[in-house]
Amino acid sequence: MDFITFRSDTVLSDVHLFQPNTRHLMVRLNAVGQPGSVCILGNEAVGCVPSREDDSSCVDVPKEEEDGVKEEEEREQREVLQSLLDEDGDLDVLRKPKDHFRTEEDVTERDRVYPIILSKGERVVSEDEEDESATNVIKIEHTMATPLEDVGKQVWRGAMLMADYILSHQQLFRGCTVLELGAGTGMTSIVMASVAKKVFCTDVGHDLLSMCERNVELNRHILEPAGGDLKVCELDWLGNDFCTDPNTEFSWTEDEVADLHNNATVLIAADVCYDDDLTDGLFRTLYRITSNLRNPSTVYFSIEKRLNFTLRHMDISCEAYDHFRSCLEDLRNITDGKMRFTLETVQPTFPQFFTYERIEQLELWKVTAKTLDRNMDSSAIK
Repeated sequence: MDFITFRSDTVLSDVHLFQPNTRHLMVRLNAVGQPGSVCILGNEAVGCVPSREDDSSCVDVPKEEEDGVKEEEEREQREVLQSLLDEDGDLDVLRKPKDHFRTEEDVTERDRVYPIILSKGERVVSEDEEDESATNVIKIEHTMATPLEDVGKQVWRGAMLMADYILSHQQLFRGCTVLELGAGTGMTSIVMASVAKKVFCTDVGHDLLSMCERNVELNRHILEPAGGDLKVCELDWLGNDFCTDPNTEFSWTEDEVADLHNNATVLIAADVCYDDDLTDGLFRTLYRITSNLRNPSTVYFSIEKRLNFTLRHMDISCEAYDHFRSCLEDLRNITDGKMRFTLETVQPTFPQFFTYERIEQLELWKVTAKTLDRNMDSSAIK
């Protein structure tokens, strides 16, 4: 692998450092990170290959070759981690807090900065994998490293936790119409579509949505037998409504908006709270949509509490997580006479189908939304 260079604002998900199928993945990285394809190993519940404790690869490898591969992977991982440390050996993760000096006009006009994908990662596909890919492997094209504003192009543990919950509780989602907010690579929507009747997979940005749509096509072998319908659409939390311009790619049709409002009963959002302005926009969007649904709905959030030492506090803190919890409490305390939200945590004791580290900082929240009065104005949420 080429030497990896990181910019000051580069963000790398540690999910990518320990890929379960790295033997079949050769990816070249530069300052913005280049996309590659990865086989996410799951359980037979969706026809995927169950991972083994001693070896999560799809293919048996001679022990001598396996030891050499492990040593090479460990060396590369050490180089990656070392490049993220400052002179004192500290890992400083950048975060974008809420900007209290921005005007309302600034908030509604999101800075649309998306790095352009220059080239595809090189990937070696074995004969065994080609045979298996038709039936039992979820393939996800993603980016290994990105600037902060493009973290949706990576795969995060929160998405895998949400996917685990879906597969463990299929009876809750079977036959449902589902909206995913901030779908990123689309991995969770793809898993949901293997169970649900219809999934609206939403995010913002043509580059990201194009990657998401390619992932949908890569996994038709899973979606078609299940019979689920998955549609990739744009939904900007800092906008005011659905984009229905027929000349805009990834826009909504009027029928799709009506389908969402008439039939959706489940909303999901996996590890999307890292920027306070976007988190505020997420909860405003959540309120607007749930208050217009014909049926009561359930919202599931997965989030990872990321501990960072900050000079401002001179202590370890989780500012993005704290803001998310504050927004959850605001949702619970709404007394506008129109909506009522109840909150509860879901203990992560359900089976793990995907290969990742289920750390104690991973949380899953369940929010139940009920409409009380449709005559009140939705501006009650701030």
